[in-house]
Amino acid sequence: MAPRILIVDDEKDIVDLVAYNLEKEGYEVLKAFDGERGLALVRTKKPALVVLDLMLPGIQGLEVCKRLRRDAETASVPIIMLTAKGEELDRVIGLEVGADDYVTKPFSVKELVARVKAVLRRSGAGTQPDGTEVFEFRGLRIDMRSYEVTVDGRRVTLSPTEFKLLHFLSRNPGRVYSRDQILDKVWGDESFVEPRTVDVHVRRLRAQIEGDENSPTYIVTVRGVGYKFAER
Repeated sequence: MAPRILIVDDEKDIVDLVAYNLEKEGYEVLKAFDGERGLALVRTKKPALVVLDLMLPGIQGLEVCKRLRRDAETASVPIIMLTAKGEELDRVIGLEVGADDYVTKPFSVKELVARVKAVLRRSGAGTQPDGTEVFEFRGLRIDMRSYEVTVDGRRVTLSPTEFKLLHFLSRNPGRVYSRDQILDKVWGDESFVEPRTVDVHVRRLRAQIEGDENSPTYIVTVRGVGYKFAER
């Protein structure tokens, strides 16, 4: 069955163009022209990925993203945010509220399709168990079979990219990875992803699993180098 992609954007020409190109690649496409309709379609049609414009009539894109991430039934749906060209703050905020990736307008349709494929790869077969199906450390439990994360028994809902980032770092406690190394291992060969994206995802991940983000228990910053998972 072809993966189902939902496009949420109030510009019909853009929606139709993106839909045409995604359908050529074999995807099933759903369309919504406002945030409220987009939220309804995510809950009823359960798409494999959402392409979400930042500026929407009614419920704005950022609020749509927040609501999807707060709802356990929709929290794991990958989201690619569309933002205005040059609006770095919007891109950072989009990632911080839970978007997996972003594309700036005007954009190349080929680039957007490539990002859709890349995010789907990360959310699908991206995180495979490497011998250890359950990882436990200081109250943190990562179940690779069910893609569930709990902290002191409390279930934590992560985006697909956040889960893959946590899984990658936890596989080698104490080993320091640079931002470029993390990009290579978690995002793969996506040359359009900026190193700052790593910082934003780490910050969001910490907000979900750390009791004190300023004194993290699990993901530790190594100044001037990158990040590591705490040693046992």
